[in-house]
Amino acid sequence: MITPWEVEGIVDYRRLLEEFGITPFGEFLNSIPNPHRLMRRGVIFGHRDYWRIAEAMKKREEFAVMSGFMPSGAIHFGHKMTMDEIVWHQKNGAKAFVAIADMEAHLVRGLSYEKTKQIGMEYVKSIIALGLEEDALIYFQSKNDLVKDLAYELSAEVNLNEMRAIYGFTGDTPVSKAFVSLIQSADILQPQLKNFGGPKPVVVPVGADQDPHLRLTRDLASRINIFSFETIGNGLRVRSRKEEMLEKLKELGFEFKKFEGHVDIFGDPQEIEKSLRELEIDLGGFGFVPPSSTYHKFTTGLGGGKMSSSKPESYISLLDSPEIAVKKLRNALTGGRATAEEQKRLGGEPEKCVVFEFYAYHLIESDAELKKLEEDCRSGKMLCGSCKRYASELLAEFLKEHREKRDEAEGRIGEFNILY
Repeated sequence: MITPWEVEGIVDYRRLLEEFGITPFGEFLNSIPNPHRLMRRGVIFGHRDYWRIAEAMKKREEFAVMSGFMPSGAIHFGHKMTMDEIVWHQKNGAKAFVAIADMEAHLVRGLSYEKTKQIGMEYVKSIIALGLEEDALIYFQSKNDLVKDLAYELSAEVNLNEMRAIYGFTGDTPVSKAFVSLIQSADILQPQLKNFGGPKPVVVPVGADQDPHLRLTRDLASRINIFSFETIGNGLRVRSRKEEMLEKLKELGFEFKKFEGHVDIFGDPQEIEKSLRELEIDLGGFGFVPPSSTYHKFTTGLGGGKMSSSKPESYISLLDSPEIAVKKLRNALTGGRATAEEQKRLGGEPEKCVVFEFYAYHLIESDAELKKLEEDCRSGKMLCGSCKRYASELLAEFLKEHREKRDEAEGRIGEFNILY
């Protein structure tokens, strides 16, 4: 079972691609100049409409990256993955938006706003320490009137039956979960408001459990717009709930043909789409571009399952001392055999190993070094003891450096645009 609030059981990523209509990410690797290690290693396994982002990067056009964090528990390496993706996109030209989902933590987890602010600022310091630059917008949902006002507007575009279908809500589900889901949609669409330059491609890096929010938001983005459209062979088919608005399409200057209920416009679909969104803004609409998204695999908990803030035994926190973190890692689940002799003979299974996952996701940037470690494990040349010692050294070094950078970040908070 996978929902935005809980994940249970073994996750079959291939099945997720098929059931949710997510597209495999590998097709983009050759078109991205310096793909992030999570992209290169298949950790980012799927996407929706990432072509918009790849094209914006290639053409150096405006785009944004947006994601958020619920401040309900300790910040851990699972959160770091999303932070790394935000920072990478920002360094590749994106305007970055970081939401601290304090309203969600308050309504769904029952935390006070005082507590969510305290926890949330730890997330803020860590993402700055990981390289977020000053031109980002960081905000707590409860302090962002633009997001709350947009959520109010979006609420008119969805009904309870749809929320049940998307999220699996039942008659016992608190209405607060539906409310915070609309807040999440507003978070995702906010970078396209006039205040931030209007419509643009936006990518939302998330785990697969957050896909319901993306599916809802993509639907809402289309519904709240004045114009909706789909690609046809040589152009776009355009519809509007306000049919009189279709007459305005004559102003675009493209060849078109009017039918009952829609207009077909002929020409370069991307040029037509751009002109349509500009026209919609002139007419007082939003002109939202359907948000793009990337999906990364879940970080495995130290004993298996998903790493989760609600299960302290499952995670290493970015705030842990190197000594505590190393002790946790040395007790983590590995892909080793029952005995050293058996491992030398059969080799290890790095695909089942939490320690190797730390190498791949966080600790080793060089693909060549990672491949050598994998080969040494599979061949039985390297045993779990020496592997854990090396991982412990890298982890301790990272946490020491991260703590130093967090201390620096605390002194730089005033340089950032933060609503809190």
